[in-house]
Amino acid sequence: MDFVEHLKASVDIVKVVGDYVRLKRAGSGPRYVGLCPFHTEKTPSFSVHQTHQFYKCFGCGAGGDVIKFIMEIERLSFPEALKLLAERNGIPLPKRADYSDSETQLRAALYQMHEIAVQVYRQALVSPGGAEAREYLMHRGVDTELASAFMLGYSARSGQDLVQRFHREGFSEDQMEASGLVVRRQDKTGFFDRFRHRLMFPIHNESGKVIAFAGRALSDQDEPKYLNSPETPIYRKSHVLYNLHRAKDLIRRSDRCVLVEGYMDVIGLYAGGVLEVVAPCGTALTPAQIQALRRHSNHVVINFDPDPAGASAAERSIQILLAEGMHVRVLELEQGLDPDEYVKKAGVRAYRERLEAAPGYFYWLADRARQKYDIRTPEGRAGALQFLLPAIQRTPDRLERAALASDLASYLGVEAGMVLDHFRRAAVERREQPTPLAQAPIRAVEKILLSALLSNRKVATEVIPRLKLLPQLEQFATRGIFKALFAMLEAGGAWHFSEIEARLQDSDKELLASVIFSDEASEQNCSREQVLACLAKLEDERLEQFKAELRARIRQAERAGKMEEALKWVEEMNRLE
Repeated sequence: MDFVEHLKASVDIVKVVGDYVRLKRAGSGPRYVGLCPFHTEKTPSFSVHQTHQFYKCFGCGAGGDVIKFIMEIERLSFPEALKLLAERNGIPLPKRADYSDSETQLRAALYQMHEIAVQVYRQALVSPGGAEAREYLMHRGVDTELASAFMLGYSARSGQDLVQRFHREGFSEDQMEASGLVVRRQDKTGFFDRFRHRLMFPIHNESGKVIAFAGRALSDQDEPKYLNSPETPIYRKSHVLYNLHRAKDLIRRSDRCVLVEGYMDVIGLYAGGVLEVVAPCGTALTPAQIQALRRHSNHVVINFDPDPAGASAAERSIQILLAEGMHVRVLELEQGLDPDEYVKKAGVRAYRERLEAAPGYFYWLADRARQKYDIRTPEGRAGALQFLLPAIQRTPDRLERAALASDLASYLGVEAGMVLDHFRRAAVERREQPTPLAQAPIRAVEKILLSALLSNRKVATEVIPRLKLLPQLEQFATRGIFKALFAMLEAGGAWHFSEIEARLQDSDKELLASVIFSDEASEQNCSREQVLACLAKLEDERLEQFKAELRARIRQAERAGKMEEALKWVEEMNRLE
């Protein structure tokens, strides 16, 4: 067994996928279901099969083995996915095996450079030059232990600490430039550090690796206030949420996420015991960030800063969260305090009480509409209606949507029918989704036979010779899969699900996935006795079909006056009887 097969056999795909997706067992068998992490959906169409170590989404078509899942969810190359899975599961990589290509080698170098940057920034924070950064942290109530937990650091004024360290470590100029941590001089004579005299916040991917930094200015003259890493081969800011790698388990446990604006808000709430907290990384909230969050919970409480910029950001975030199927509440703190300031002033207990009582998004938006429009006038009511209607239409729950429509009518002082009429018009204008092409129907006997043969090579060896003789096989929707199984048995190849799936065309791969996740593919239905019963049923069907053909031939011969031929077919019928 080569290393790749050894790795796949050593890890449980349900456990691996379960770190990213909330899975529930479907019945008592090896199937698990959840919301797909690769597209937005309200009803689970994503399935994982523990026996076959395979996942499939019947909504977007994503599917594959555990390595493919890690590649897709973490956006890694094949070698990187192997390394990640091996490290997480304590499986040593082969010493001489080289699974790396040039892109993978570059990404590995970038991860290493970011680890080095953390060390350099951490050392600088405790040096004499880091006094101003330490003073700022003390002013914000961040002690040494908390700064260490979040790996906070300081970038020196000189702008050469990282450049010199990277040169000593032997990184190439191309690798240094690709890291985004240093910048090439315009005259091409060398590099300087991108971050200088800033408090440094490491940004992690969901696996916990440092992939970027945010640097807060310590002088009023330095602009911008927050400087972020550029996008690199390992960092796409629109896909990353700050602190998600720490918070994801708590988000699942509480089935709620607190979404704040800034890095210090995250740290302040986390220090106070509100652990289910994340923030965008210097960007407006994006669908990709919400999809990463939705894998762990579809309930979110927005707690942005109460200033006009924060309110506008919350307004935009509500619309995009609703579009991604999230359940949204909004927490607005009094006295113009941001979350970190509120916890320090009022205490975490008061904050938690406010958090639990946070109202639904509609009532916060309604207050915004009241500030924007004069609803005492017909024009103002029309403007408020247009402002609030899109958010209500995006509400995932139909009953909640109807209740909000009623509240909106009452709020605006208009007839409920007027609001409902807008809903109906919007539904008509909405483009209909194309109807997917229907698959060929798969008989239950096909599903049982195929599932059993995939699960048990011994049973397959016993029944395939009989199965190959049946003419009904050519009418099976899954005939391509059966023929692949026959070929593998004849070749004496590995009897793994992934090996069989790799032999199939895309259409047959879809059929195979639909079979293994069907109700007929239960362990009870895959017993040897059930398989033999299905085979006997097919053989009986063939016999009855042959008899019907003989009776038709007898009638045809009799009508044509060919009595000798008719007698021959009668004798054949008697033999069959």
